Amino acid sequence: MWPLTVPPLLLPLLLCSGLAGQTLFQSPEEGWQLYTSAQAPDGKCICTAVIPAQSTCSRDGRSRELRQLMEKVQNVSQSMEVLELRTYRDLQYVRSMETLMRSLDARLRAADGSLSTKSFQELKDRMSELLPLSSVLEQYKADTRTIVRLREEVRNLSSSLAAIQEEMGAYGYEDLQQRVMALEARLHACAQKLGCGKLTGVSNPITIRAMGSRFGSWMTDTMAPSADSRVWYMDGYYKGRRVLEFRTLGDFIKGQNFIQHLLPQPWAGTGHVVYNGSLFYNKYQSNVVVKYHFRSRSVLVQRSLPGAGYNNTFPYSWGGFSDMDFMVDESGLWAVYTTNQNAGNIVVSRLDPHTLEVVRSWDTGYPKRSAGEAFMICGVLYVTNSHLAGAKVYFAYFTNTSSYEYTDVPFHNQYSHISMLDYNPRERALYTWNNGHQVLYNVTLFHVISTAGDP
Repeated sequence: MWPLTVPPLLLPLLLCSGLAGQTLFQSPEEGWQLYTSAQAPDGKCICTAVIPAQSTCSRDGRSRELRQLMEKVQNVSQSMEVLELRTYRDLQYVRSMETLMRSLDARLRAADGSLSTKSFQELKDRMSELLPLSSVLEQYKADTRTIVRLREEVRNLSSSLAAIQEEMGAYGYEDLQQRVMALEARLHACAQKLGCGKLTGVSNPITIRAMGSRFGSWMTDTMAPSADSRVWYMDGYYKGRRVLEFRTLGDFIKGQNFIQHLLPQPWAGTGHVVYNGSLFYNKYQSNVVVKYHFRSRSVLVQRSLPGAGYNNTFPYSWGGFSDMDFMVDESGLWAVYTTNQNAGNIVVSRLDPHTLEVVRSWDTGYPKRSAGEAFMICGVLYVTNSHLAGAKVYFAYFTNTSSYEYTDVPFHNQYSHISMLDYNPRERALYTWNNGHQVLYNVTLFHVISTAGDP
């Protein structure tokens, strides 16, 4: 296993709370994640995500499970150290502020009308600035108790596992596994407080399944509640109409418990996205965007993207009728395409998800035919320079400032041909279709701390 460090956009006065959390992906051998937050000496906030290594062969299944459980607990222990560090540093700040509040309050009480009007008003203004710290202090007291409980649970787990390992048995494995998963869920609650940030790293791939042809797409609903883990699967890149809806990710891995949707109009490309219960896709041999509602099994709206190329006029470098690519990030629905007017450069348009009208567009200046694939995170378009092995995230366009920069973020293309790449903001993961394999990547985001005193 290995850690990712992610400086999150997070008030430095916040920590893990009792919010319910869950693992993003659960499978017998891979896919779980742990998140923690801490504050570095320079004031930056750091998040650690612990991800399992690829499973290895073992003659003894129980021994392998025990070894994996030991690795999880070790990583939880490391995460707890980071949490304790953050708690200690931030509590020092809160305590100093509490002392200042008490001092100011005492001065106000002692003044008893002896202060000038100006001095009295200055003291009142200072007190009003510090009032929000009262609720922060209470939060920290609760967080500190949580940390103490977590630390004790981890210590007990470590002792139990050490004894089991010494006896070379697996006594109490199921109970220990449940306790580890409970700790994992509580630590994952930290990730739910992360906001937007700049991409600085992409993890090694996690292969979920090998299914279908060389090209296709798969996705979950970016707006669904955490309890909804349905997976949609669309094989092929043109003329397809069949969409499979699996009940859970586990069912998708096993290829069971699914229903079929037959679209009224065939699709083109692989740039589809499921957003708030509807599928958004490009109608074959047109620049029409179609919004298909799964529950009613009907098209709610369809609209042409003005001037957008289609039918392999402006695809990504791999072709496949990938002229139009739909994406969802933290801020909503996007379309990535190009036009003759933009000389084949990538255009990013924010779409109204109800009417499919273009809200605003940006010309990135990056030639679409030179792009392997692209995805949106926090209003930033990230572009890979190839769909083949050796690809990297090479270009970033910031819609909030209408500016761009060239990047150098390694991207491990394990199966050598990516035909679909999308970011899911709910799970903070990249979904890819790589040469008939359905693959996930975790991302590392850099975040700037926002404090109560910042403008």
